[in-house]
Amino acid sequence: MTDKTSNQMWGGRFAAGPDAIMEAINASIGFDKRMAAQDIAGSRAHAAMLAATGVITDSDAEAIREGLLTVLSEIEGGSFVFSTALEDIHMNVEARLKEVIGEPAGRLHTARSRNDQVATDFKLWVRDQFDAAEQGLLALIRALLGQAEAGADWVMPGFTHLQTAQPVTWGHHMMAYVEMFGRDLSRVRDARARMNESPLGSAALAGTSFPIDRHMTAAALGFDRPTANSLDAVSDRDFALEFLSVASICAMHLSRFAEELVIWSSAQFRFVILSDRFSTGSSIMPQKKNPDAAELIRAKVGRIFGANTALMMVMKGLPLAYSKDMQEDKEQVFDAADNWMLALAAMEGMVRDMTANRPSLAAAAGSGFSTATDLADWLVRVLGLPFRDAHHVTGSLVALAEKKGCDLPDLSLDEMQSAHAGITADVYGVLGVENSVNSRQSYGGTAPAQVRAQIARWKEMLA
Repeated sequence: MTDKTSNQMWGGRFAAGPDAIMEAINASIGFDKRMAAQDIAGSRAHAAMLAATGVITDSDAEAIREGLLTVLSEIEGGSFVFSTALEDIHMNVEARLKEVIGEPAGRLHTARSRNDQVATDFKLWVRDQFDAAEQGLLALIRALLGQAEAGADWVMPGFTHLQTAQPVTWGHHMMAYVEMFGRDLSRVRDARARMNESPLGSAALAGTSFPIDRHMTAAALGFDRPTANSLDAVSDRDFALEFLSVASICAMHLSRFAEELVIWSSAQFRFVILSDRFSTGSSIMPQKKNPDAAELIRAKVGRIFGANTALMMVMKGLPLAYSKDMQEDKEQVFDAADNWMLALAAMEGMVRDMTANRPSLAAAAGSGFSTATDLADWLVRVLGLPFRDAHHVTGSLVALAEKKGCDLPDLSLDEMQSAHAGITADVYGVLGVENSVNSRQSYGGTAPAQVRAQIARWKEMLA
């Protein structure tokens, strides 16, 4: 069977035969060219170190430095021609460097391998994304603090099971997301610190016999230290997995908030008004204002979760050290990073622009017997009832109010006393929504004073 016949099953795209198939499956330049700046930064640090340790001459190092700057300028200017035949960003840069400066380019790869080179490039790229995520989270947290400060004493319903539970404040609800995204910020910083070790100089897997200075290249690239084991250094992708894990948890938080914004902006709730900048109209229904940005944020979590799972599957069965499977790490991380940064920016914009509908929030705050727990607490605190008995008394009064089609404060004192003779008129003092939220003075509670204290704490931390 001829090559031409056997390759008909692949279709016209691979009509050139097995070489074309291998080139297509082996090449990564289509996506890893995104690491061009990191690759050139790593090569510049490596060349400077080789000269400092006497492995190459100063003149060769200077030629490499200038040549790499030329290549970077071409890439950034859009004139650089990437070649699939050269497989990846590393070989594309090195080949062009040779065209620019000639023979000294061949000395750049002394005492390193593509294995430690790609690990270094990828770490640098992921570290940049952690830094971008940190800035995105800080902007979102500040936007939430602005909303919380404006509405620290605005009452609204708190929910469990999406059923009215107890009154809370708008500020308290916003601060719940500050805490969530604050944990995300902590994870970003923690993961970035843990990954900040340089693989450069680990070479293929065993280190090198050249008298290199790995501490010098680590410092030049902003790493805290070089990695301590060359086998681990070239085969480690924990930093990418941690990036995806942190992104996944944050995306889940973004999705939860997006879900609330979708619900809150509906005609049935009318809790918030989203700005036109983050909403769209309907092609057929002129009255519609769709929370498309929130819905798309809610969907992004699937892509980010998927990337996390995909890279776990790539890495789970790999023996030490490097395997070509690991070329499949970058596309997942690139896509997740793009979507995470976009979701953070969109959520920050929505939060900063949205308007809370205070009258609707207040009207809903007192519905659904939201102060029933306050009544039960009063029965315990004032009449000394065991909480379970107070719960039963309150439940009977809720049933009575439900039967009458009114709320708890609308029941007469006689009706209250029909459930327990000890109830006095003082009970009405705890049944108002404002009284309810003001009474929740425990640390971290919804009382406006507590909310403002937490806002001040966060402002001080961010400052």
